[in-house]
Amino acid sequence: MEPIKVFELSKEYLESLREAIELTDIDFIKQSFDGVNEADIAALLDELNMQEALYVLRLLEAEVAADILIELDEDSLTRVIYEMEPSELATYIDQMDSDDAVDILNLLTVREREDVISHLQEKEKSAHILDLLRYDEDSAGGLMAKEFIKANKNWNVIQTIEEIRRQAEKVEKIYSIYVVDNKQHLLGRVSLKKIILASSDTKIADIYEPELISVPTHLDEEEVAEIMRRYDLESIPVVNAKNKLVGRITVDDILDVIREQSEEDMQAMTGISADVEESDSIFRISKARLPWLLIGVIGGLMGAKIIGFFEDGLSKYIALASFIPLVAATGGNVGIQSSSLVVQTLASKSVFDDTPWQRFIKGLLIALLNGVVLGLFVFAVVKFIYGFEAIFGFTIGLAMFCVVLLASFMGTVTPLVLNRFGVNPAIASGPFITTANDLIGLAVYFGVAMLLLNL
Repeated sequence: MEPIKVFELSKEYLESLREAIELTDIDFIKQSFDGVNEADIAALLDELNMQEALYVLRLLEAEVAADILIELDEDSLTRVIYEMEPSELATYIDQMDSDDAVDILNLLTVREREDVISHLQEKEKSAHILDLLRYDEDSAGGLMAKEFIKANKNWNVIQTIEEIRRQAEKVEKIYSIYVVDNKQHLLGRVSLKKIILASSDTKIADIYEPELISVPTHLDEEEVAEIMRRYDLESIPVVNAKNKLVGRITVDDILDVIREQSEEDMQAMTGISADVEESDSIFRISKARLPWLLIGVIGGLMGAKIIGFFEDGLSKYIALASFIPLVAATGGNVGIQSSSLVVQTLASKSVFDDTPWQRFIKGLLIALLNGVVLGLFVFAVVKFIYGFEAIFGFTIGLAMFCVVLLASFMGTVTPLVLNRFGVNPAIASGPFITTANDLIGLAVYFGVAMLLLNL
């Protein structure tokens, strides 16, 4: 096996490649890619324009180009495949596993998709693809591949080895040999080790393991990811409603799911309303950021209105204005901390998790402790370091205590409510909590001041 070349993408090499493309220096392009991993080549092609990327792909062998297409960024991939003729794209699809092929075909319209499928050379591949297209993209059925190795329980070891050799031509990674009956019902699995060590006439029925975790085709991809993570599985079989083996999901597919979910949650937490990347257009990025920014501006205007309502009180105690940033920042920080912990718990559910009521009580006790500590600290600083009157220091300290309690309440309850109604709770950890707590914090702050200082 040839070692994989360690590839480092640099601006200098990118310029050299572009120059080679312009000069049609085919030898330089092929030699520089020799032994380089397909994922690294895909990262490089993402930096090229569509015509340059197409030129490079067409110089490579179909199998290599197919692997590169799978690794391309979705935006780059979409641009490239829309420039290909159906017959050309079909050539690459023929080299892919069925699940990867479906991921690419789902980027096309129904008519374009059918046109590409009609040009596929492998009829079995087209049948697999048509079967997978029936399933929701975000389900186990949409995630699975039709390429896997199975053995009938009535076979002996010799028959099984021959079948493995035949099926393995189309299966890149072999994790398990699934065992089925005559009606294709999933019974269990048998390891390659057991097959190799068993005598030639041993029946599979005598050596397979019936204990096997499988998932139904309709199961959500995030639940599949959680099952594979929990049980440390490299692959998992997929069955239909009749428990017939219809596909398998491998760990590399699950890593993609986990990465996509992490990106979605991070963008939701930072107030980005769509799946965008830094390389996207200015208009697309602005469109994704603006909704929560506008909400933040509206919240700021409402906060100004609240401050204006207490304008007379501020004229009596000008020093109150100095502590507005402290109250707003503390409320926002407490809210984000509380909501982030709840979101993290919801993302890794367990039967041993606390109930929503238990989470609320625990959050309240934590808020009480934090509120007392922060309130006393602020009182001490205002009274003994800043030199204000004791009543003024007590007012600021009590307001801080109340803000911490309410911010913690908002941060704990909001993601639980959003999750209950099927909304991504991660959105509660960003601008939503910050804006809400700014308004609540200001209202509480001035409310306490009005009561204690007779504003």
